[in-house]
Order: sequence, then C-alpha cells, then structure tokens
Amino acid sequence: MSELLLARWQFGVTTVYHFLFVPLTLGLSILVAIMETIYVKTGNETYKKMAQFWGKLFLINFAMGVVTGIVQEFQFGMNWSGYSRFVGDIFGAPLAVEALAAFFIESTFIGLWIFGWDKLSKVQHAAAIWLVAFATNLSAFWILVANSFMQQPVGYVLKNGRAEMTDFFALLTNPHVLYQFPHTVLSGFATAAFFVMGISAYHLLRKNYLDFFRRSFRLGLIMGVISILLVTTVGHFQGQHLVNSQPMKMAAAEAHWESADPAPLALVAFIDEKAQANSFEIKIPKLLSFLSYNTFSGEVKGIKEIQAEYEAKYGPGNYIPPVTPVFWSFRIMVGAGVLMILLALYGLYLTRKGQLEEKAWFLKAMLWAIPLPYIANTSGWLVAEIGRQPWIVQGLQKVEEAISPSVSAGAVLTTLVGFTVLYGALAVADVYLLTKYAKQGPEETITPKSVGTSKEVSLWT
Repeated sequence: MSELLLARWQFGVTTVYHFLFVPLTLGLSILVAIMETIYVKTGNETYKKMAQFWGKLFLINFAMGVVTGIVQEFQFGMNWSGYSRFVGDIFGAPLAVEALAAFFIESTFIGLWIFGWDKLSKVQHAAAIWLVAFATNLSAFWILVANSFMQQPVGYVLKNGRAEMTDFFALLTNPHVLYQFPHTVLSGFATAAFFVMGISAYHLLRKNYLDFFRRSFRLGLIMGVISILLVTTVGHFQGQHLVNSQPMKMAAAEAHWESADPAPLALVAFIDEKAQANSFEIKIPKLLSFLSYNTFSGEVKGIKEIQAEYEAKYGPGNYIPPVTPVFWSFRIMVGAGVLMILLALYGLYLTRKGQLEEKAWFLKAMLWAIPLPYIANTSGWLVAEIGRQPWIVQGLQKVEEAISPSVSAGAVLTTLVGFTVLYGALAVADVYLLTKYAKQGPEETITPKSVGTSKEVSLWT
C-alpha cells in the first residue's frame, strides 16, 4: 500500500475514534450545567445528584476525547508536512486560539468543578460548569473554523507557493462554518439527549431511582426534541449551501451523474463508478431540485458536467470522489436522523400522556437507540471529508500534494496499527467505564424529601 493511502487511513481512523467522544462532550456539558442550575434555583437535592451522576459520565468521556484529539495535531507535521507548509499560516491560527483560549478555560474550570463542590458557593460552582460548557463548545467553533477553510477557502492570498492569511475575520464568518458549527453542536446536543434518555430508560425498566431517572429522561427528551428538529433544519440549509460551494460533493452524495431539471432524488441506487451510471435506482421525481432550491424546478448539475467544469478550471485529472461510500454514508446519516426524530416525538407524546413507563418496548428501544446519534455523526463526517476528495483544501491543494515526502509506508503502517490497537483499547475502556457507572445509578438513594415541589413541577408544564 502507498504512503498516501496509509496516511489517509491513519488520519481517518484517529478522527473517527476522536469524534466518537466529541459530540457527547458538547451536549452533556450543557445538560449537566442545566441540572445544576435547576438545583441552585430550587434547592432540590435530586438535581444536585443528577449533576454529579451525569457529570461523572461526562468526565470519563471528556478524558477520552482529550487523549484521542492530541494525536491528530501531531499528524499534521508528521504525515502531512506538505499540507502544513502550504496552509499552516491559516490553519494554525484557529487551532492556536482553540488551545490557548477555549481549552485552557475548559481545563481550568473543569478542575474547579470537580474539586469545588464543598469549597465554592452554589452559584460559583454552577458558574464553573457553565464556563466548561461554554469553552467546550467554543473549542468546537475554532476547530470548525479551521476545517471550514479546507471546505471553502476564504480570507487568503497565494504567495510564494503558500496560502497566506489576509483576513482573519473572513475565517470567522466563513459561510461554511456558519452552517457547519450549529449543525455539529446541535448533533452533540442530540447525542447527549439520547445518551441520557437511553440510560434513564434502562433504570426505569428496572424500577431504579424512579424519580431521579424520570427527571433525567424529561430533560434529555426536551433537549432531544429541540436539537434533532433543529439539526435537521440546519442540515437542510447546509445542503443547499453545498450545492453551490461544493457541488461535486452533493452530486456524489446523491449519485447524480447527469444534470437534470427538475432533478429526481435516488432513495436507493446500485452504483457503477467505472461506467459512471447507476445500474438500478428507486427515484422520487423532482425531489432533489426541491431539496436544493425549495422549488420543484431548477437544474442540479450532475457529476459528469461538474467533472468537465473542474477539468477546464483546474486542468486534467479525476475530480470525482468515491461515490459509493459518500452516497450510502449520506443515507445512513439521514436514516439514523429520521429514526431519532420519530423516537423523540413519540417519547414526547408518551410523556405528555403519562404513559412512558407503561411502554416497556419503547424504553427498551430508547436503550438500543443510544448508538443512533453516533452512527449519524460518523457517517456525516465521512460525507464531509470523503466527499471533498481529491482535494485536501477545496480548489487549492490535492491530497496527493499534502503528504510528507520523507515518511515511509512502513512507518505509517506501523503507527496505523499501533493507533488502531491503542484507540480500540481506549474505546473498550470508555464503554466499560460508562456502562459500569451508568448501571450503578446515583450513589445515594433519593429520599422522599427530594420529591419535587410545585415549583419544580412547573418547569415541565
């Protein structure tokens, strides 16, 4: 195998592992902050125990995210020195701000939150977890600013064979990040919501700490309904933006080979990439035009036409990404999202009717639904990154130009195997620890005194 292919696999594997932990960190930090805020406001000890219980799971996940994320940054200099030389002046700036500002705030106040339960006032302690939540999501913003430049370069000039920054504000207001950031953060909120609902469902099935996990489920449900509906809406507008900014990516995501007006949407397709055609497909007429332009008419360019345009603009070459994995990853993402919407809305219906605990099958379904947002997050990342091929920076640098020339295939293969084994062990440890402490429930039995008053009940009505 070539150095390029191995380096791509290495970065892909480490990124997928890392992104298993990031969304839950984004959303669970907010949920824990909300729980502690309700405790400060009402004085109800149940919410303090909720913040401590879910906070413990947050800390386990947070630690794994930090460990897996650090390795990625080393790869830019080791495996992708061509990329670092070409765009380091731009890409390094938001990463530096993320480390010096967001991560320092996050790491400082998470320490205060862990050790400050008996040393800080209630308000001060709640402020600490809110600062952690803020910094965690701010960290995601800076990372996505860097990634968005790769998707849609802005605020730069080409000089002496390098891309140099000319407008830092343009990076912050990149149209791509204005869609990508809320889409990613809301996906994190949905991940945390289903995580909390799934674990709460597990305990409700077993009649453990009923008041505690009823309240946890409701909080997760509220965040879940809001976030999954919003992430779908933002994702729709992001897709419309990509039709213009990255048309090849969206054409590949739909296996749309020929330009059409109006354009049909292929629900299922058997793709023949060599023949540049679909041997079989089930299509809905005009739907792709509607999704692209909010109208049932309008031309959607096909892969072949875009390829010809890119050849005329960038020179001879193959500008078509691997269509099959992009097409099916997109459908896996959408399918998981649809299931999450249905489950969240039905859970809301049952809760409003007071029938949640009567439907054991639904509680079991919510337990098994915990992986759904992880599946959606990972498949969405695959669409975003594989769909950009052969570019590492859209329109500016190809992946083959970014590889380090001095790194051998053997060295990359060795580290690829090592990282995969190590990260696999960390993933097993993470699942083990999360499962262990999730099954335990709160450390102390909730007393009758902690049952909610009318003031707390009013939060749900």
